[in-house]
Amino acid sequence: MRIGLYPGTFDPITLGHIDIIRRAATLVDRLVIGVAINRDKGPLFSLEERVEMIEAECAALSRETGTQIVAHPFENLLINCAHDVGAQVIVRGLRAVADFEYEFQMVGMNRALDASVETVFLMADARHQAIASKLVKEIARLDGDVTKFIPAMVKERLLTKLGKV
Repeated sequence: MRIGLYPGTFDPITLGHIDIIRRAATLVDRLVIGVAINRDKGPLFSLEERVEMIEAECAALSRETGTQIVAHPFENLLINCAHDVGAQVIVRGLRAVADFEYEFQMVGMNRALDASVETVFLMADARHQAIASKLVKEIARLDGDVTKFIPAMVKERLLTKLGKV
């Protein structure tokens, strides 16, 4: 069984994330969405809320692709998370050159830790290249319309969290 790991903070999950998940699901038999606890980033949504949103958004994708998609919280090294879930491949999404520079460095470190775990990069669809969770939260905070960037259920939860509804 081919198992992939797509890690991130997902605070909140965006249409860009969902696009990468949909495409990654066609490459593996089981896709684990590694939800980083990442206390340093100070996420707006709790770990439980982020996992709930991922599970809700991925249920239909799992049925659509025939790939098992599960959320898995983690706080350890990414390579150790890959071992924990049995992943042979780490999936990363790229939006721009700046993403590549950071990811290139991460791949080098992960390969030094365990060369048997491969990393695959998926380019963000052109419609989603500008989307970043941080920017979505800022737009929502400043009363902008985030409809183009996140699923409806996530928008509702974001606006509620920010006290906008």
